[in-house]
Amino acid sequence: MTAVGIIGLGNMGRGMALTLKGAGFAVTGYDAAAATREMLAAEGIAIADGIDAVVAAADIVILSLPTAEIVERVVEGAGGILAHARAGVIIVDTSTSHPETSRRLASLLKACGMGFVDAPVSGGPKGAATGTMTMVIGADDADLACVLPVLERMSAKRVHVGGVGAGNVAKIVNNLLCAAHLLTAAEALRIAKAAGVDAGRLLEGLNAGSGRSGVTLVNVPNWILNGAFDSGFTMQLMRKDVRLAAQFIGELGLALPMAADTARIWAESATRIADPEDFNRVVELQLGPIAKP
Repeated sequence: MTAVGIIGLGNMGRGMALTLKGAGFAVTGYDAAAATREMLAAEGIAIADGIDAVVAAADIVILSLPTAEIVERVVEGAGGILAHARAGVIIVDTSTSHPETSRRLASLLKACGMGFVDAPVSGGPKGAATGTMTMVIGADDADLACVLPVLERMSAKRVHVGGVGAGNVAKIVNNLLCAAHLLTAAEALRIAKAAGVDAGRLLEGLNAGSGRSGVTLVNVPNWILNGAFDSGFTMQLMRKDVRLAAQFIGELGLALPMAADTARIWAESATRIADPEDFNRVVELQLGPIAKP
């Protein structure tokens, strides 16, 4: 049975760890926060003392971390994965990271006989806990074949986009579209309110037509119109992802006005919506406060 290590046991990493343990894999976890380690230990996950112990115990090490900078520290920082490299181990980074970060780290790991797969995920904490996430994957065919049995138990849908880094290109574009669609969906709902049309009926009509999106199909009915705002993904994380998209677009030398407007609005939202709030609350910039019925 493949031994799996997970570094980063927050909302997403916790769900992945429990899902894989339930599927029969030997799972060892580590998190920088002592309280998080204690919580996962109480849920039956074997907790390592540090990154070195995770690498020593695992055939596949999954990273579930907030930013590309933290991924870099975990892989190449003092006491990180490279310092305890073990040939044959494959790193699967499920974080939303920069494509060039993935490619650079993959090269460093390859020199030590280790593999690297970027497989950023969608589906939130619920998807992680139920093994129903979607993964967009950047990997060499051989590395992907080795980790696929694990990824299949973690996710319901997997798309191999291309070589290392391609998964993060796809994820950056995905999250930029989600961020933009939340803004346009909010404007659509504002039009409905001003025109005296019921929001729920409008949504039903949109979702039957070509204007529908993942936001109108999932976010608006499940987390917005009902006032729940409990998706498990924060304003801070989405603002980070939109900044990453804007940075990447700039590096590519592209002038994309709609992307630029999306980035500006999300950046300005920091003055009105706090970091810990659910990312769907960005619609309140147009609609005002939404409470549970």
